[in-house]
Amino acid sequence: MRSSNPVFSRRGFSRDNGYAGFGTQPQAGGPAVGTQTQQGNPYAGAGQQAPTNPYATNPYAQQDLQHGAPQAPVTTAGRMTMDDVVMRTATTLGTLLVTAALAWALLPVDDANLPKSYGIAIGAGLIAMLLGLVQAFKRKASPALILTYAALEGVFLGVVSSVVDNRIADGAAMQAVLGTMAVFVGVLVAYKAGWIRVNRRFYGFVMAAAMGFLLLTAVNLLFAVIGGGDGLGFRSGGLGIVFGIVGILLGACFLALDFKQVEDGIAYGAPKEEAWLAAFGLTMTLVWIYLEFLRLIAILQGND
Repeated sequence: MRSSNPVFSRRGFSRDNGYAGFGTQPQAGGPAVGTQTQQGNPYAGAGQQAPTNPYATNPYAQQDLQHGAPQAPVTTAGRMTMDDVVMRTATTLGTLLVTAALAWALLPVDDANLPKSYGIAIGAGLIAMLLGLVQAFKRKASPALILTYAALEGVFLGVVSSVVDNRIADGAAMQAVLGTMAVFVGVLVAYKAGWIRVNRRFYGFVMAAAMGFLLLTAVNLLFAVIGGGDGLGFRSGGLGIVFGIVGILLGACFLALDFKQVEDGIAYGAPKEEAWLAAFGLTMTLVWIYLEFLRLIAILQGND
């Protein structure tokens, strides 16, 4: 099964291996397998008796011929660990936060400077989106590309946050940050406790909901461009509040999918550089959640 997040789309770790959290260690070196697990493992080809490790011909895992499960790796050298994911994610988010703070401080949003600051922010956002797409379709992680994406995304978020905080809803940026942190911690706790089970049905539901959400957003934007105003009203008033809540819930679901990808990558012995892709995916999801919170708070406290 493939991830909701494009940076993981080439890896497609198994989502049916029964793990409940980051701390769980795979038995016999990997997920327990059998007929049921084989059906859920995207790496088990037709006619194979057991799933294989997607990352190695043999440096990370070997087949257990008796139980049909990967053997425990002899060494963790060259393999992705949770520490790698945490450090790369902290580096990526730290870069984003630094440039966001600089943009907030150096790009004023008063009446005289707003057009210039907006122009810089939109340009940075578009370039960040382009770099994100390039990384999403690259075969390997590029730390320089990911950090550049984070830096430019930070410029965009810094200006947008300053506009909302100073001109629409005072304190909105901090509230959005706190809300994003709360969602992250809540989903992580629920995932570790096994309250969220990421399986094929969950994945299909989230993907269908996300496609519908993005389609409605695109249609609303099209009507706004053609007819002016807020288009169909999906981003203002009562309907905008509902739409914002749905966006936050979708972001929470994406976090669960990202957590599962990280967990399975570690269990299957993903290469160390995959930690950068994990950091990239988590950063994109957190940016999504933050923007939805910011928009929702602007609607609730401001004048649309």
